[in-house]
Amino acid sequence: MARPTAIAPFLAACSGVALFSIMDAVMKGLTLEIGVYNALLWRCMAGALMGAIAMLAAHRRWPARYVLRIHLLRGTVVTFMALSFFWGIARIPLAEALALSFIAPLIALYLAALLLKERIGRGAMIASVLGLVGVVIILAGKLQDDYDSEAFWGAAAILFSAILFAYNLILQRQQAQLASPIEIAFFQNMIVLVILAIAAPLLAVVPRPEHVLPIAGAALLAFGSLLLLSWAYARAEAQILIPIEYTAFLWAAILGWLMFREPLTITTLAGAALIVAGCILAARRTETTPFDRAA
Repeated sequence: MARPTAIAPFLAACSGVALFSIMDAVMKGLTLEIGVYNALLWRCMAGALMGAIAMLAAHRRWPARYVLRIHLLRGTVVTFMALSFFWGIARIPLAEALALSFIAPLIALYLAALLLKERIGRGAMIASVLGLVGVVIILAGKLQDDYDSEAFWGAAAILFSAILFAYNLILQRQQAQLASPIEIAFFQNMIVLVILAIAAPLLAVVPRPEHVLPIAGAALLAFGSLLLLSWAYARAEAQILIPIEYTAFLWAAILGWLMFREPLTITTLAGAALIVAGCILAARRTETTPFDRAA
């Protein structure tokens, strides 16, 4: 249970995770209708516009060059992380995708050891084994009699996104110390938009009127979630807030069933339980990076 002094950040983090989970469901619907490229392109365009308005309203100055480099690096990572994640959730159930993506904090432990020269303890190694077994159990469900190669590649895309997400967590530690939540939200949307715009002459399609509201809604949900989570992690310890991220699995299961009639399998539940157990074990044994997808 959260400490009394952390109630407001705790509630903010819960709200941020809920908003992001709803955004995932909206983006899945958009991806199925207009494709992952156009869904992300137009969402980021709307998000960049919201961020620009917020930057002007808050009278934020243009960041220094070294801060811009961090924004650019993280924005590039987030671009391919988001493309692979949304491509994946168009092919597998939301709950299954979220369960697989939860392995990112465990991957981040090894990236921290490689990039930041942090020591990996025995608890972290045990946690990694639990997470790996969980992933194997979920993937095994894809190799049963109802095997679908499209779904298998969707799961592979989610795992690739999780690797990028893990690197994103390392970058976030640096970025959070240099910039405000509004600045982070603006530059992330803008950089992703600029990168995607390179392929616009070949891939971009003007959305139909019925897609405008979902695109704007997805952008607002993502922007609001990023602000709430950034605010929460600036005011409470990560060890208190990180377990809240796993409530996304419940949201994904509910939204997946309500919006897409997606079943929740025993293998997904078992695999998710092992992955979450591994992440919580790792969080208790190490000083964990703030957990924020910010896709």
